Amino acid sequence: MADLSQEEWEKQLEADDNAVILDVRTQDEVDEGIIPNAINIDIHKGQGFIYELEALDKTKNYYVYCRSGARSGQACGIMNQLGFKNAYNLVGGIMGWQGEVTNQD
Repeated sequence: MADLSQEEWEKQLEADDNAVILDVRTQDEVDEGIIPNAINIDIHKGQGFIYELEALDKTKNYYVYCRSGARSGQACGIMNQLGFKNAYNLVGGIMGWQGEVTNQD
């Protein structure tokens, strides 16, 4: 797991053709806006969160964020325990995000 600043996260993400953006916030938070192309798996789902992570491709590079960076840091730690090699935490979360935000369909 690596904690990346907003600038590092965005720069690395743009250059990564094996990237997946993972939003670990609640549905209510996602309804307020999401980084484009992100998939959402709510960390508060407990074991359900683990099951959904297990279904993901562990060879991908995951760029993980939440509201402020705390839950995404926890999520990256869990992902590492599950065998994910590359999970990058967005320090400051979406609150500090300067890039594009969209609404889910």
